[in-house]
Amino acid sequence: MAIKIVTVPDLGGAQSVDVIELNVAPGDTVELEDSLIVLESDKATMDVPSPHAGTLVQYLVADGDTVKVGDSIAEIEISAEVTNNTETESVSEIKNEQITEPAVSATQVADAAIAAATSALEQLIVVPDIGSDDEIDVIEISVAIGDQIEEGDTLIVLESDKATMDVPSSHAGTVIDILAAEGDKLRTGSQVAILQVAGAEIVNEPEPEAKASVAAESAVPIVASMPSTKTGSTDLTTSKNPSVPPVIRTEDSATSSVYAGPAVRMLARELGVDLDNVSGKGPRGRIQKDDVNAYVKSALNNSSSSPASAGTGSGIPVVPAIDFSQFGEIEAVKLSKIQKLTANNMQRNWLNVPHVTQFDDADITELEDFRKSLKAEGEKRGIRVTPVAFLVKAIAASLHANPEFNRSLAGDGDHYIQKHYINVGMAVDTPRGLVVPVIKGANQKGIWEISEDIMSLAGLARDGKLKPSDMQGGCFTLSSLGAIGGTGFTPIVNSPEVGILGVSKSQIKPIWSGTEFVPRLMLPLCLSYDHRVINGGDAGRFMTHLVKHLSDIRYLAL
Repeated sequence: MAIKIVTVPDLGGAQSVDVIELNVAPGDTVELEDSLIVLESDKATMDVPSPHAGTLVQYLVADGDTVKVGDSIAEIEISAEVTNNTETESVSEIKNEQITEPAVSATQVADAAIAAATSALEQLIVVPDIGSDDEIDVIEISVAIGDQIEEGDTLIVLESDKATMDVPSSHAGTVIDILAAEGDKLRTGSQVAILQVAGAEIVNEPEPEAKASVAAESAVPIVASMPSTKTGSTDLTTSKNPSVPPVIRTEDSATSSVYAGPAVRMLARELGVDLDNVSGKGPRGRIQKDDVNAYVKSALNNSSSSPASAGTGSGIPVVPAIDFSQFGEIEAVKLSKIQKLTANNMQRNWLNVPHVTQFDDADITELEDFRKSLKAEGEKRGIRVTPVAFLVKAIAASLHANPEFNRSLAGDGDHYIQKHYINVGMAVDTPRGLVVPVIKGANQKGIWEISEDIMSLAGLARDGKLKPSDMQGGCFTLSSLGAIGGTGFTPIVNSPEVGILGVSKSQIKPIWSGTEFVPRLMLPLCLSYDHRVINGGDAGRFMTHLVKHLSDIRYLAL
């Protein structure tokens, strides 16, 4: 016998979570992937599955405790004979059932053995780590039942507020069931599909009567592998009945029959909404944030009868609707989720942040000559060095020298947060909309490392495969129009950041050297900042420092 310690797995970005349920009792037998405990963050609940099959010795946490990634939660005793062979484990389960139920006939034993062999071929596919514990919409089912797929083939497509991402298959085989539907909301670990693993067959073909028995029993291991709910050591009766669909966990089920998540319940409490009065339009009637917001909007519309209330909550009159079809042929195109989110963010930032924009030009003649000299070495390294890499490096140096730009206002309005890390976001234009991946620790990286990050993140952005964690933690944003053109623009601060640099197309201009005009390559810079945190003097020093580093890249080595 051996004792194994079970720890809290990756929480997808959550710092700490609460233990809200212990699913088994000490001395109970647990199978691989059985749910041991249930954790709850401020956004979602999640089950912690058992990584081993064996007997629960003891819990190392209690209901109500707060835990984080890596904390020990339980001890499981496993036998020395336990291996990773799924078929061996399935047969062992059948033997255990024979011991506890000796009255089983030989035919039933044979049928159970066939069912176990069949279930050993079935593979459950779940959503991999997406860098967050948020729920994400399913926008496309890419396979159908009966399809033959290879490892890495896309099963479904998810769309978050900022990006779309494919969920690939971790195995090759045949799709025998799809557990997600278009419109569902999934998170890390959610079940996607069941595959019949390729390359394995049952040697002995059972008789027709046996086949019927196999068909009825083969679903049992799959249902048993799903998180089960237990009180003490007593299993729910329906969890072992293959004719009953898997139990869907509803948050706060002990205190409410409403089907809604923790984040929705929190929003409802903040808005004073009784969820019993809200109609859920999510999968299986689940109430979502949009349903709560729609309920509030409807209530406000019904209660407002005066013309003064016809505007928005901020008192800004709404733009009147226009029937453009009267002027010619039109087409109504639905905004993507990223486009809608960008529009809302830009409006919020523009209305809430008092913007000031400062302009200057940087002489990048020597910088561009040096960058071009790196082309041969870049080809050997497989890295393309662009002017953006030097801009990111210069921004990081300027943030270090001018920490006022590396702050954010605290939510209480009485403090500001001084950040001691430097992460630079770069706006990337994609077919799906504008996204801002973040280069982490830019002040600690050289030009080659930054260039490699730029290539990787820009590629993921264009392919719609950025994770939420790839777009979080920015301190300052770079928005470069590059070769697109233009001589300047006023970028909108990406709150809660307090500064953003807009870069337009560089041009050769005659610059007076003191004795004559000489042609120099000048780069237009536009620095927008939040005037609640940054004053004109701060902005002037930041821009001067930035221009100095771009005009003489030797300063970047200091």
